[in-house]
Amino acid sequence: MEAALSPVERKAVLICGGAVKVPRDFRPPFRLSRSTAGPGAGSASLVLAFNGMRVKKAISREEGEFELLGGPEGYSLLRNGMPFIDELELRPVLYHAPEQAFFNLGQECVFDCLFCTSRRLGKDFAKDLDLDRMVAMVLEADRKGELKAVAFTSAVVGSVERTVERMVRAVEMVRRALPRVPIGVEPYVSGFEDIDRLHEAGADELKLNIESYDPGIVRAVCPKLELPRQLELLRYGVQVFGRGKVASNILIGLGESDTNVLEGVAELAGMGVVPSIRALKVNPLNRPALEAALGELEPVTPERLLRLNVEAKKILMHHGLSTMTFRTMCHECGCCDLVPFKDL
Repeated sequence: MEAALSPVERKAVLICGGAVKVPRDFRPPFRLSRSTAGPGAGSASLVLAFNGMRVKKAISREEGEFELLGGPEGYSLLRNGMPFIDELELRPVLYHAPEQAFFNLGQECVFDCLFCTSRRLGKDFAKDLDLDRMVAMVLEADRKGELKAVAFTSAVVGSVERTVERMVRAVEMVRRALPRVPIGVEPYVSGFEDIDRLHEAGADELKLNIESYDPGIVRAVCPKLELPRQLELLRYGVQVFGRGKVASNILIGLGESDTNVLEGVAELAGMGVVPSIRALKVNPLNRPALEAALGELEPVTPERLLRLNVEAKKILMHHGLSTMTFRTMCHECGCCDLVPFKDL
């Protein structure tokens, strides 16, 4: 019975569920967020907050599994026409994330990870960010008291080396402008020297995604990514940035087993990395390629997402790690994942 669901169970349902339908005349009290990276690239979204949880959901004026009711004086949420959350707030995002300027520096990726929709967006949507403009946006947000952190991700534009060079410049520019602001980076890197350069430029936290701990899935879905090499780079990243300052995504919903996911969590935690277990978002842009490579995909259930995160928290505790050591990127934001130590 949904009436008996806990707040974290409701968040899991939202993460794994479909879009939120909003009225055709819906006018949010702040600008909508529009993702430019990963499986959700291209979608307009809102951050919903309730009972200490927050989750970012794609919205639609046509249809959705969920439906937003109410107005500025108060909102509620239906699921399949039935009450689901009686009281919730709409939270503004700064740039991509609440209280955080999380920028995607480039979108036309030379990698072809099958889950990612960035490459499949139209040219009008996929535009690289001008760095001078980015710094001006950060300074304006800081002036208004809205900024707590800055983070950078990027598609691999042209080459890994060129992309890392641009991210280094972005970090240096923000660090000069705001010496004390926490900065996180989520790059693809080719060698230890890239990690050194990002740290020397002023980055405080690092995220290198393995995407999956199943080597066969990595080969099928991310053919230009090498799992053993990513693990080597993560191990070195911990040496440079420190334990509890390096993160990595493990996607679920690609056909992997629960055992494989938790083995991945254990290996990462053993080296000082704090992983995120992220439910795959399958949509019309990425489904054909994914199912051609992997066959029909089983949707990630809320129960599975919660169960794996409960076990992941135990593993992190065993290794003396927590998500609470992060001040940037996904562990701090918490809108796309269940976050151990925050949500559960």
